[in-house]
Amino acid sequence: MMTQNTQIVQDPAPGARILRFCGDRLTLTLELPQSESGTAWVRTNIGHAKIVREEIIREVEKNETPLGRAWFDIPMQRIDERRFEATLPLCEVGHFEAKCYFLKAGEVQPTWPPGPNAAINVESADACCANIIYNAFVRQFGPNVVGAETLTTAGREIIGELDETGYTVIPPSGTFRDLIIKLDFILGELGCRILMLLPIHPTPTTYGRMGRFGSPYAALSFTAVDPALAQFDPRATPLEQFIELVDAIHQRNARIFIDIAINHTGWAAGLHESHPRWLVRGPEGKIEVPGAWGVDWEDLTKLDYRHKDLWRYMADVFLTWCNRGVDGFRCDAGYMIPVMAWKYMIAKVRDQYPDTTFLLEGLGGKISVTRDLLNIANLNWAYSELFQNYERGQIENYLPEAIGISNSDGITINFAETHDNPRLASHSKRYVRMRTALCALSSH
Repeated sequence: MMTQNTQIVQDPAPGARILRFCGDRLTLTLELPQSESGTAWVRTNIGHAKIVREEIIREVEKNETPLGRAWFDIPMQRIDERRFEATLPLCEVGHFEAKCYFLKAGEVQPTWPPGPNAAINVESADACCANIIYNAFVRQFGPNVVGAETLTTAGREIIGELDETGYTVIPPSGTFRDLIIKLDFILGELGCRILMLLPIHPTPTTYGRMGRFGSPYAALSFTAVDPALAQFDPRATPLEQFIELVDAIHQRNARIFIDIAINHTGWAAGLHESHPRWLVRGPEGKIEVPGAWGVDWEDLTKLDYRHKDLWRYMADVFLTWCNRGVDGFRCDAGYMIPVMAWKYMIAKVRDQYPDTTFLLEGLGGKISVTRDLLNIANLNWAYSELFQNYERGQIENYLPEAIGISNSDGITINFAETHDNPRLASHSKRYVRMRTALCALSSH
């Protein structure tokens, strides 16, 4: 039995959520209402990230009940007659908690300040500042770059006739090597530090195809590379050409993120054959499709995250890409995945690659879900919705909440534009500059 005393004051307050970075220090204080003999302590799991991860993993893989083995007590130093203080170094990425208590001289029962534990979310040191993201769609480089269209009017008419009669017409695609040529501009002249790719997986090119190429978010395999994004070269497979891009980015002291839509697959994906029970089906056996904003994405098939073996499979997908040199992931529709599934997958990845960044795409989901995924599941960053706010009133209403999330749960990332919206350049150059400046100046 532990007593609580409403007159004991802790800072940071019980229930507070705080965002910090590796290399920071966290100072906790405990203030008594009056001078008393005794000692004060911090009970925390800070510094025991590996034990925290192990308990999460063993709960899923071995059905073991977590026992809180990571928790331990740290003595606080008495500052004056009423106040105690302890300063802790933050050296590991992860979600941690802490709470102070006072132990009166001669007693064995501690006195706690009221309220839940304070939560401390620690990011990698790299995330502290100067992370400009360049979002690239590999298909649009090389022969498909703007202004490089070489089709004649007659050629377009022929393709239109073929489209109408059900033929699949796929133009030449940009490749990883085309993108490598642009890196000195993207990472050098523009000064970007992260290159983030839209999905690079194979997609349906016949049945279930959306658009001319097929949606990049309709993956047929989460670990394969679309051969259309590589040059035909007997000396280098498509995957090896992707790794050429990874190496070129790392040589320029930058990082690479890839986009994985783990909530769903494309039609006739490999998982349909190997794990058909992972598909969500309706009462009549129809495979369910995901959607948002009242739109159903009919080329996609929804995955059922009630199956824990699916969690283990997807954790291996992330690890496979980490082994190939990928530094982070944009998690498309990540808000549709249960918190516990995310806790497990992130624990598995961080056990080997602790600085891996997980960027949540939570557009269309509840803000409370975004907060839980950043705080409890320990994803790092989340999409800001600033790019969808255009009027002054919308911006003034939205920014305070985004700032609050960035200070407590995880950094909200301001994108000037995304693949879900019309290009800013279609409006005007001045408009592009204004929107980009807004995102930069309100950035965390």
